[in-house]
Amino acid sequence: MAFLFHREPQQPAPQLTGVDPIAAMPGGQVLVRGRELGPQEGHLPQASIGEVSTPVLLARPGQLVLQVPEGSISGDVVVQRHGSASNPLPLRIAVPMAENLHPVANPAVDSTGNVYATLSGARGQSVPVSIFQITRDFQLRPFVRNIMNASGLAFDAAGYLYTSSRAEGTVYRISPAGAVSVYAEGLGIATGLAFDLEGNLFVGDRSGTIFRVAANREIFVHATLEPSMAAYHLAFDAQGVLYVSGPTTSSNQAIHTIDRDGNVSVFYRGLGRAQGMAFDVAGNLYIAASLHGQRGVVRITPQREASLAVAGADLVGLAFVEDGCAVLATREALYHLDLGVDGQPLPGTRTA
Repeated sequence: MAFLFHREPQQPAPQLTGVDPIAAMPGGQVLVRGRELGPQEGHLPQASIGEVSTPVLLARPGQLVLQVPEGSISGDVVVQRHGSASNPLPLRIAVPMAENLHPVANPAVDSTGNVYATLSGARGQSVPVSIFQITRDFQLRPFVRNIMNASGLAFDAAGYLYTSSRAEGTVYRISPAGAVSVYAEGLGIATGLAFDLEGNLFVGDRSGTIFRVAANREIFVHATLEPSMAAYHLAFDAQGVLYVSGPTTSSNQAIHTIDRDGNVSVFYRGLGRAQGMAFDVAGNLYIAASLHGQRGVVRITPQREASLAVAGADLVGLAFVEDGCAVLATREALYHLDLGVDGQPLPGTRTA
């Protein structure tokens, strides 16, 4: 007598086709695209990054939204469904570098690869250390004290560090040994800093004024933006065009460009709370901002095409370091990320 056994039809394994973006901060959300990713009998698929189980926030047949857990490191995204595992796809994850800070702009990098960040504090607040140095092995060292509300940071071609005090309207010059002197005064609510190739220092004032401080320390008004614009973050591209961003409550915020003659134009519009910026060697602009409601680091190409490059909240700035890596600044800490992107060399910084 023959016996017939009923077999459940084998369900296809999930297939992954892409992860967007390809890099994230802990706590950031990434979109995973593919097939066979929807819930099964009311249960969400399971996901992991490397060996770490990862929360699934949304599941549809063609996509998942994952939240990167704290403590994660770079690894492969794998989805489990129908008792079968998907193909792996890599995801780059930032790792903590220094904590208990208060950056309000980009970190700065010197010619030997040391990173500098502020403990800025609330306006008018005195803090024990104004600027910290983070060495290449992630050791945190006090570098400068007694500067009220240190805000923007930038190096000149000689390797001197400059910082603005938004409480005093002053820019300070700091030697490699940490000696502090006043460089320029009377600059409003001085915030963002950037040097051009001729050694002129540009200073952003929250009222919308962009000051130019010449090498002889003579101060000029280089450009003026509309009063609602907080001229807070500055960066130069390789052609010497100045880019300006300022965080506001608008979700349709613009990045402005200013040419050598002080003429202002809009480079890109459509960001939320745009803050610190940096360029890569291909001329792409990277900026801490929101794009279509997604927070992180946005990449804008020279053709003005924008996409999310890094997912993550509370970012205020970034700086590129050697070997394709970046340092990302949140409101309280610095993170190190192997982004696979070479940054544009800046005055006084290390070239990869």
